[in-house]
Amino acid sequence: MSKIGRMPITIKEGVTVVTDAQKVTVTGSKGTQMYTFPKGIAVLVADGKVTVSQEAGEDRAMFGLTRATIAQMVKGVSEGFEKKLELSGVGYRAQTSGTELTLSVGFSHQVKIKATGDIKFVVTDNIITISGSNSTLVGDMAAQIRAIRKPEPYKGKGIKYVGERIRRKAGKAAKAVGGK
Repeated sequence: MSKIGRMPITIKEGVTVVTDAQKVTVTGSKGTQMYTFPKGIAVLVADGKVTVSQEAGEDRAMFGLTRATIAQMVKGVSEGFEKKLELSGVGYRAQTSGTELTLSVGFSHQVKIKATGDIKFVVTDNIITISGSNSTLVGDMAAQIRAIRKPEPYKGKGIKYVGERIRRKAGKAAKAVGGK
């Protein structure tokens, strides 16, 4: 049995969890999320806790995943998730208008990205904050934005996660001087 799968999920105040047949619906202040769990897995809501169990030998791999997914849903609808990206480079800018993010990152054109689902963009001092109730959507959106202009190792220009370290390389000129 999975160690993660056996742990009960505490339902936070203001969050409701409803199960019927093979579906779990989690509702909170940040929104509503649904998850269809596989056969062979049972989800029980009682005493402010959600417990996940499995039938003997059925879908062992999905047991821990189901529990982790429901725990992420409970956290998402109560607190939400966020990722922060940092723009570094001369002339690199970001701005928002409604649900759209516009990036100027050294191309001949501006790159426009539309938010999907309940994703929200906030830009302050060249730091883009992506927030929402679904951790997968937030992470995917952050990865899509970072992929537009990955940080390069010579000057460090590009879009990177806040706190991410970029391994810098010496250029041709620095290598030529040091090694004869």
